[in-house]
Amino acid sequence: MASKKKNLVIVESPAKAKTIGKYLGSDYNVTASMGHLRDLPKNTIGVDIEHGFIPDYRPVKGREATIEELKKESKASSRVFLATDPDREGEAISWHLKELLGLSDDEVCRVTFNEITKNVVQESIKNPRAINQNLVDAQQARRILDRIVGYKLSPLLWRKVRRGLSAGRVQSVATRMVVDREEEIRNFVPEEYWLLDAKLSDHERKCPFLAHFYGKGRSKLELKSKEDVDAVVAAVSGADFTVTDIKRADRKKSPAPPFITSTLQQEASRRLGMTPRRTMSIAQQLYEGVDIKDQGTIGLITYMRTDSLRISDVALADAKKLITEKFGQQYHPGRARTFRTKSGAQDAHEAIRPSNVFILPDDIKGSVTGDQYKLYRLIWSRFVASQMAAAVYDSVSVDITSSGYVFRASSSVIKFAGYTKVYEETNDDDKEEKESPLPELETGEKLDLIDMISSQKFTQPPSRYTEATLIREMEETGVGRPSTYAPTISIITDREYVIKEGKFLRPTPLGEVVTGLMKERFSDIVNLKFTARMEAELDSVEKGEEGWKDLLSKFYGGFEKSIEDAEKALEGERIKVPDEVSDEVCDICGRNLVVKSGRFGKFLACPGYPECKFTKPLVVEMPGKCPKCGSRILKRVSKNGYTYYACEKLKECGFMTWDVPVKDNCPSCGQTMFKRSGRGYKKPFCINENCPNFLPEDKRGYKKTSTAGQDAESKATTKKTASGTKKRAPSKEGGAARKTAAKKTSK
Repeated sequence: MASKKKNLVIVESPAKAKTIGKYLGSDYNVTASMGHLRDLPKNTIGVDIEHGFIPDYRPVKGREATIEELKKESKASSRVFLATDPDREGEAISWHLKELLGLSDDEVCRVTFNEITKNVVQESIKNPRAINQNLVDAQQARRILDRIVGYKLSPLLWRKVRRGLSAGRVQSVATRMVVDREEEIRNFVPEEYWLLDAKLSDHERKCPFLAHFYGKGRSKLELKSKEDVDAVVAAVSGADFTVTDIKRADRKKSPAPPFITSTLQQEASRRLGMTPRRTMSIAQQLYEGVDIKDQGTIGLITYMRTDSLRISDVALADAKKLITEKFGQQYHPGRARTFRTKSGAQDAHEAIRPSNVFILPDDIKGSVTGDQYKLYRLIWSRFVASQMAAAVYDSVSVDITSSGYVFRASSSVIKFAGYTKVYEETNDDDKEEKESPLPELETGEKLDLIDMISSQKFTQPPSRYTEATLIREMEETGVGRPSTYAPTISIITDREYVIKEGKFLRPTPLGEVVTGLMKERFSDIVNLKFTARMEAELDSVEKGEEGWKDLLSKFYGGFEKSIEDAEKALEGERIKVPDEVSDEVCDICGRNLVVKSGRFGKFLACPGYPECKFTKPLVVEMPGKCPKCGSRILKRVSKNGYTYYACEKLKECGFMTWDVPVKDNCPSCGQTMFKRSGRGYKKPFCINENCPNFLPEDKRGYKKTSTAGQDAESKATTKKTASGTKKRAPSKEGGAARKTAAKKTSK
């Protein structure tokens, strides 16, 4: 008897396949395509522009075996379900799979999961649909637009600026935003202003407090000079300070909505220090499913690429049940909170929330990585808080008058915690002023003046963007979409158009030169409104309101003309990128060294070359002090490209290590602590063998040397670092050779 044919379900990743397979049972074979299997070719534009923007899709190189296996499995299956991600790109991947596998429209079963839970997966499989060609066409239009811009503009930049450069429809605009902000900062003219506070108390002087200068009568005044301050101080000297008005009220503060893609990336950057790329990678893992002890593989959150604030009725009911059971009835507002999605959003999916709100963060802590736990806790807390009652503050504002001048003091004390019991939103721009508590005051009461405190201030330029604030600005101006924020920031930093200094983004001279050329010759491409309008047109394609080839044709006419004009205007010209000047000084001639790039990376060189040929490694100072001599620890890169950490006096001291110094000192011996290099290694350890907190090498998580032939191999596989700890050499090249290269580089 022939065995019954199974149904084939194709997803992108093995983790997703594992989770879905658990919910579908033995009648289904769930396999992964491992992402795109068909795309435009890498080394050519791959688009026939002259004959109507016909894309030349080809199987991705190196994926032939996967394609053949899927073809074989699809032919042997009863039905084929295409279950890629529920967005434009996921729809396009399903369409490419359909074309590669030779499936007819009648055979195609497209299913999507907003969350990977048993009920949703089983229900979606029961209700497949056809591939949404409008979604596919919107993705094709975006892909071809970006390919045209990249392949037409990048060669121009190679010829006129520097080889290896790239331009892009969204990346060039994001770079411009950072460059424009830098220009604002440079052109900013500070203005002087003064603050004036009266330090006051009641007659018993039990509770001194500060009252800030407000104005005169009902008018607010600004103190712009010391003369203004002196005039007020002179007027109130010897005069009574009288309480003239007291306002007391309960102030309610409502919770923030649940996360969408942009706000998740912003908050993860602020709270967790995660890059947008890292945030989305961890969120993808939580969506696809992780192994939870005693529960198996579970998808923990809903789909994480969304601009919608919609929440399902089931999720709202579950949130209410959890809040009332865990915190009490008073912590729920009575009816579910709903939030308005901003105009222009695609609204294709729910907001980002836990798939099952009853899975508490601490329930999974022992089963997931540190980053997975932190991000899940953030998503869970934000969602639960969004459905909780408002926080209530007892707010008091007091006006105190002297010689007609008004000083104002305020205080706010939490009366009911509400949603803040779970979560409070952070903000890059808010700088909270600490309010001093106020004594019990009455209208007409006279107060004692203890002191007048004045301080000169100057207005500050706008802050440089952080990754979080740049994403917020991109979202507000309509540049890009949820799926593009993280890769865009990664591209502009990888291309070194923008660099991170601490948490802030600063344009490099290269970024400024390229942006200047783009603004002069391709103003449409780097115009924020034009880019936002293009995103709106792509949304129109998705809705079926505009043809994707019509959009491309409309764009290409003006773009082609701009390319031709730029080629003519820049004929025979090559734009020089100014060197980035450092604070380091040449040891020979005293000039400020500049940053140069070579085959082994960046280094510092004297700008007086060829007269002065002085160079030195570009180093970064690390936290902590050398455990041998107390000097600075510097981050260095060997000629083979390996990162190591060494004492700034390496020749004399000899200390170097592959472990990363951290800012924390050992609580017992006070020496700098270290952690293993590599992503995910966070726990610091002490390397001082004389310290009770010393962590031996074999307990730091390094791979153990095989016991077979250990005596014979020990000398070859173990090297002694200058810090006195032993470390397994990764290989002949990665161990002794790396150490030798590192020492040579440091000389």
